[in-house]
Amino acid sequence: MAVTVQEAKVTWKRLPLSSNYAAAYAVKDLDVDVIAAYPITPQTTVVEKIAEFIANGELNAEMIHVESEHSALSATIAASAAGARAFTATASQGLELMHEILHIASGLRLPVVMSIATRALSAPISIWNDYSDLMNTRDTSWITLIASSAQEVYDSIVQAYRIAEDPEVMLPVMVAYDGYLMSHTYEPVLVPEDNKPILDYAPKNYNRIKLDPERPISMGTLTGPEWYYEFKYQQVVAMKKALEKARKADEEFKARFGRGYGLIETFNVEDADVVIVAYGGLYGTVIEAIEPLVEKGVKVGAMRLRLWRPFPVEDVKKALGNAKLVTVIDKAISYGARIAGPVALEVMSSFYHDEAKPMIMSVIAGIGQRRITEDTIREIVDYSFKVLGRGRAPEESLYWGVRGVRYE
Repeated sequence: MAVTVQEAKVTWKRLPLSSNYAAAYAVKDLDVDVIAAYPITPQTTVVEKIAEFIANGELNAEMIHVESEHSALSATIAASAAGARAFTATASQGLELMHEILHIASGLRLPVVMSIATRALSAPISIWNDYSDLMNTRDTSWITLIASSAQEVYDSIVQAYRIAEDPEVMLPVMVAYDGYLMSHTYEPVLVPEDNKPILDYAPKNYNRIKLDPERPISMGTLTGPEWYYEFKYQQVVAMKKALEKARKADEEFKARFGRGYGLIETFNVEDADVVIVAYGGLYGTVIEAIEPLVEKGVKVGAMRLRLWRPFPVEDVKKALGNAKLVTVIDKAISYGARIAGPVALEVMSSFYHDEAKPMIMSVIAGIGQRRITEDTIREIVDYSFKVLGRGRAPEESLYWGVRGVRYE
């Protein structure tokens, strides 16, 4: 049964929702016009729930059933180019099949939004969670948010349209969260009694450039060397603007609705010698593991990365600047790199020009949903303090939890 609560002048219903269902409710409340869908585990229930909303008359939208994820994103591109608010969802191999089209969506400056229930990539076949699929998209010019709760999934998709449709941004947005660990886990989520406050916060942008038979234009035409570079540089500029737009979108969301997340989230970083950096649902496990340590006087803290692209360099530096050692836990592998953690590489790059900087250690964990418990986190914390005592971080990533691999 729904429980009604009053918060920030909006009447909310508290519903038990998975992150997948939270994404679907956000799409409904945003009055999205076109949804293109192809099923893939573990995202399928997102579009199933949206289809249910459409069938019940709760959402007036066009649902396009396509033959592949490549077609799903292509259909949303066409819809967005015609001025519609468009959405799709995918995971793993589906996201890889979309990869060509990811660049087209951003290159055409179309504000498509997509949810990603992150999942390991084949081969061998794995339907379980890690972030290898999402990390393959880091150079596609998609703004990327990583949520750590079902409530944040709902709120982030609402914020995503506000950011994407901003006239100074006009770039697509991904909202990612852990497959299964979040996509199929139920939590209490606040959704509004009616969607007017959501549309007041994220109104549809009807004034953008779009395909219109009355005012014909062309999109995506052949461009020679004399102009192509300038188009790509415009995406660079838009990404820079997107960082502050994402910050302001979150601040206004908090002012209106009482919930905000920032571009990063921190815990006890001010006095910590060691800070653990994580993202997605893993952050909750990190907090549960280190809270008792902090109570005992252990100087450890944590930081969660919420905005992955564009990377919030100054926020990260401010949060981690007092630490002596930063341990970044990545759930993806950049194969062939000495430091194989994608987020670890970005954190290192953030401090590159600074004379005073923390040691940074890269840890790979949770690949293929290899279990990460509170005990696992405490083991990583213990090892981090050993490294701190030695005064030198490992020169290569540590592959934590692999059978037969031990670190002393």
